[in-house]
Amino acid sequence: MKKKQVFFLGVSVWFLQLISSLASCGLDHTQFPPSFLFGTATSSYQIEGAYLAGNKSLSNWDVFTHLPGKIKDGGTGDVADDHYHRYTEDVELMHYLGVNSYRFSISWSRILPRGRFGEVNTIGIEFYNKLIDAILLKGIQPFVTLNHYDIPQELEDRYGSWLSPQIQQDYGYFAEVCFKAFGDRVKYWTTFNEPNVVAKYGYLSGTYPPNHCSSPEGGCKSGDSAIEPYLAAHNIILSHATAASIYRKSYQVNQSGMIGMVMSSAWYVPFRNTPTDRSAVQRALAFDNAWFLDPIIYGDYPPEMRQIVGSRLPIFSSDDKEKLKSKLDFIGINHYTTLYAQDCLFSQCNFSTSRGDSFVQTTGERDGLPIGDPTAMPDFYMVPYGMEKIIMYFKERYNNTPMFITENGMVLM
Repeated sequence: MKKKQVFFLGVSVWFLQLISSLASCGLDHTQFPPSFLFGTATSSYQIEGAYLAGNKSLSNWDVFTHLPGKIKDGGTGDVADDHYHRYTEDVELMHYLGVNSYRFSISWSRILPRGRFGEVNTIGIEFYNKLIDAILLKGIQPFVTLNHYDIPQELEDRYGSWLSPQIQQDYGYFAEVCFKAFGDRVKYWTTFNEPNVVAKYGYLSGTYPPNHCSSPEGGCKSGDSAIEPYLAAHNIILSHATAASIYRKSYQVNQSGMIGMVMSSAWYVPFRNTPTDRSAVQRALAFDNAWFLDPIIYGDYPPEMRQIVGSRLPIFSSDDKEKLKSKLDFIGINHYTTLYAQDCLFSQCNFSTSRGDSFVQTTGERDGLPIGDPTAMPDFYMVPYGMEKIIMYFKERYNNTPMFITENGMVLM
């Protein structure tokens, strides 16, 4: 039997203080193999700021956050942590913390302000070159995400971004520009961070750009929550396949790197120990993770989804399936919580707590007791065993594909 392959990579940027407290807990890096990666994780829109500096164009998030009422406190990422101007200080902080990897994303709008319809922005290339060189100088491995939610607004305006097959060509072009510019030093690539979140929040609930949804969701000017999440996901999956194929054919051998995808991966426990709630757990997991990973690894959507969604799920053509053979080298796991899953397939789902077409209601409480210690984030609970459970789920479903824990931790009160 193959040895289980799981690697710890990172924690989100708001958990940095937990790393600095490792020594006080009696834990130090010498207790782990030298190749073990302790890291931090950020995304370009959440940290860089400088939203119009260096010839960068507007991203979908730049536009969305400036719309009245879309962000609760009216905040934007215009300045954020000003990482664009202060990255050297941030690198020093990471070095001080003793981490040996840094997972960050590249702003598509900073590299290709107009997608494939314009020129490569050399100022954007220069910024990421300087960042990569700076972290390598401190002995920190770059772990690069090509897409962490943000895309050039130009592509949304031209053809509807993830709703159009054209995005696959644009994404492949963007990925190849990055492989060429940075691949000599980057050994870990992820195509997408949490594409399941993009599809759900962008096209089901409309709480993320492009703010698409339909009844009974509210607050969207356009959209179809029954169709668009699946169409967007389909194009994201094929965009991954496009980039992975380019990397395999032209860059991987010479650059000796790996390419994968990162999923938002909650674990679920049956609300009651009944066959229906146990089935609800499997559906919740399928509609969360297998939705994207089954096509990449097995060539089609999971049967749990086909059975319910039916003809609303797009079909992979023979050409699509050929591209999907590029697969991935690893699965990234962002795990923060475990929730109870309750079947509502044969009863009326509570719209506010249901997981859409999966006919699953989720909750963090049962009989008045939380599933774990609550945190400052709603539906995020401290349930340590959930990490092992989600890892074993991926291990068994995907034939022991290597895994990185790309984000984990707790939201402090």
